[in-house]
Amino acid sequence: MPHGKPAGVPCIQLDENLGCRIFGQPERPAVCGGLRPSLEMCGAKEDDGVHAMHYLDSLERATAA
Repeated sequence: MPHGKPAGVPCIQLDENLGCRIFGQPERPAVCGGLRPSLEMCGAKEDDGVHAMHYLDSLERATAA
């Protein structure tokens, strides 16, 4: 997204399963490539990504302009 992604708006590069369409590509934003999974961010394996989505949402809200 040329001017960044507003908080609460899904990235235009996410597919219907929330997978990144440009993963591993040079045009992938540095902020995405620099985001490293951690237990704090991802939670338990059993939660099927729900914890991570809430965590990322809280980061977006905390950094919204």
